[in-house]
Amino acid sequence: MELKLKASNGLEGGASSSSKEEKQMDGVSRRDFISKGLSVAGWGSVFLGAGAGMAQCIRFFYPSVVFHPPSTFVIGKIADFATDKQPDQYGVIFVDNRFKKDHRFFVIRDQNRVFALFARCTHLGCTVNWFPGLNIFKCPCHGSEFHSNGHEFAGPAPRPLDRLKITQDAEGNLIVDTAVVFSEKEFEKQKIYIEVA
Repeated sequence: MELKLKASNGLEGGASSSSKEEKQMDGVSRRDFISKGLSVAGWGSVFLGAGAGMAQCIRFFYPSVVFHPPSTFVIGKIADFATDKQPDQYGVIFVDNRFKKDHRFFVIRDQNRVFALFARCTHLGCTVNWFPGLNIFKCPCHGSEFHSNGHEFAGPAPRPLDRLKITQDAEGNLIVDTAVVFSEKEFEKQKIYIEVA
């Protein structure tokens, strides 16, 4: 009886070892699979990093060009701002707010001239709005208020609204350059406006 048990145990042991060998021959062991997987992932990340570095090196030799929109705009002719309206107490006849949304400035027509008023609040740079019923500019951020001529009268704004360069070309077109900004004192001193007869 003992011999039968030993014989059967020997057969079972032999069968289990042969099944392990068959499994190893048919496929990859779990240890080999994990080892190869980690190796592929490691080398893949190395090549990915090297490729990204190479791409940055190549990109370095090509200039980064930033395209800015144009800063000059034709706003019309002097005749487009002619009117028979009477000026308000600050000498302003009307405020044209057509250019505020796209270009951030107002065109002001007073008794003797046309000029461009920058729509940026002199407090923290928010865009001011024109209220024709009240005849004032008002900042939506901190409540600064400006008369129709751009002079501050309420709120934290420390000075009047800035002016933009305005010129007239040979054909009589008025051109505003939003890249050239003047304070109110510089504007008056350098006469950065278009005189209207």
